[in-house]
Amino acid sequence: MNVVKISTIALLALLATACGGGAPAERGTLVSISASGEASKVPDTANISAGVVTEAEDSEKAMRDNAEQMDKLLKAIKKAGIDDKDVQTSGISLSPRYDYQQGQKPQITGYMARNTVNIKVREMEKLGDVLDDLAAAGANQIHGPNLEIGEPEPVMAEARKQALAKAQARAEDYAKSLDMKVRRIVSVSESGSVGIPRPMMRAEMAAAKDSVSTPVAPGETTLTVNLDLVFELED
Repeated sequence: MNVVKISTIALLALLATACGGGAPAERGTLVSISASGEASKVPDTANISAGVVTEAEDSEKAMRDNAEQMDKLLKAIKKAGIDDKDVQTSGISLSPRYDYQQGQKPQITGYMARNTVNIKVREMEKLGDVLDDLAAAGANQIHGPNLEIGEPEPVMAEARKQALAKAQARAEDYAKSLDMKVRRIVSVSESGSVGIPRPMMRAEMAAAKDSVSTPVAPGETTLTVNLDLVFELED
């Protein structure tokens, strides 16, 4: 939604003082305009959460089994070509499993150990294979992928130019309607947002060697820049 405010000011406060002079400030009409611009790009980075959950009657065994399985998973991640800097542990937990019987105190029947890592995949063409490798290595929890643009600034710059062009065109329209002209931009403020695509991922993992890898549709990620500008108009 476009927001347009027109106000006439008698004095641009402190302008003359800031310039080192005591002359009266110039009079003018200020126009406040909000405009937005968008630019899209196919995401080139994927974030995945993968982990191992193990259960055992004994807490020590649950943790030991989990450690052994997690070690296999981390080796598979490294073999897939993921840099160490792109793998980070996000959570380790051990919790009891209870049996609830009516009228009785809950009894601990076992323990559940959990270890999860966050993985950043920078080669999108390998994403399906990486997902399959994680499952084959014993990951029984996989979440994601969350797709993003690795270097968003060029895309933001394109959206910014679009927003600025819209705002300038509107300022010219108001100036023309008032038999005035645009003198300058007094102020600019910016905010931005990211529209994240929701790719579809096949639930079952390929078992046969000649099967295709897990398909992921990257779509496009849209970045939005919102500008609030104040223009000064003059006769």
